[in-house]
Amino acid sequence: MSRDQALDHAAEQIRRARSDESLRPSIAGFFDEATYTVTYVVHDPASREAAIIDSVLDYDAAAGRTSYGSADLVIEYSTSKNLSVKWLIETHAHADHISAAPYLQEKLGGKLAIGRGIIRVQDVFGKLFNAGTEFERDGSQFDHLFDDGDTFTLGGLEAIALHVPGHTPADMAFVIGDAAFVGDTIFMPDFGTARADFPGGDASQLYRSIRRLLSLPDDTRLFLCHDYKAPGRDEYAWETTVGQQRRENVHVKDGVSEEEFVEMRTNRDKTLAMPNLIMPSVQVNIRGGRLPDPEDNGVSYIKIPVNAV
Repeated sequence: MSRDQALDHAAEQIRRARSDESLRPSIAGFFDEATYTVTYVVHDPASREAAIIDSVLDYDAAAGRTSYGSADLVIEYSTSKNLSVKWLIETHAHADHISAAPYLQEKLGGKLAIGRGIIRVQDVFGKLFNAGTEFERDGSQFDHLFDDGDTFTLGGLEAIALHVPGHTPADMAFVIGDAAFVGDTIFMPDFGTARADFPGGDASQLYRSIRRLLSLPDDTRLFLCHDYKAPGRDEYAWETTVGQQRRENVHVKDGVSEEEFVEMRTNRDKTLAMPNLIMPSVQVNIRGGRLPDPEDNGVSYIKIPVNAV
């Protein structure tokens, strides 16, 4: 379907779910304060079919060690609710945390999926990290690549994937029932929007992607991938609505033009430091959350480019 048709389909799905409680998902959010990331377990209350979105693998950068505390909380919840995990979804290849999807897949099952734009991201970062010809740049590390307008189900719940590039080329939002899981496109209204200065990022694209999402019905529930507590706010928060974003978002509320947004976003991005975990995160996440193959001593290594152009 076309981009307009995909958006219309998502909007109609949301309207149906808002009028019929049985079409709304049950949603549990697990906040990892170390990376400011929210993992979601989304399920159909009737069938108990579930998707896990944007999981986190604990990583101690100084020690170079992984652990599974955050992922184990998701496993504990999923098993306690007797959920059948059908999908392990990444909204994009994250630069601030490592995905726990392979570990969760081993424990809970499900298909590992991301947007088809991951192929472009793999090409860019495969070159940056000199990954060599053995690193496939075709998305084959994932079980499924979503295109704009693709649909799937969780039991009786309808879901649709929407391509929302700008933060990265691969960003996707997933509308499940009356809820949209929007990744890093947008943050809480008092914090604004995602950066657009990573390789393949584009502030104009990000603006258009956000406005696309904000054309969904005002009562659409938006679930965000991160929160950083804007100045003056004491609690973390990661749920908002389309209507609230249109009225209040400090970067992109109604009335802000694309030109104004691009100028703001470009100037702001120049002041931002790189995420603390960008080097391990990108190298692992473009591999579907798997560590680089062990070398002849049985140990996996993360590369750090030095003085790269």
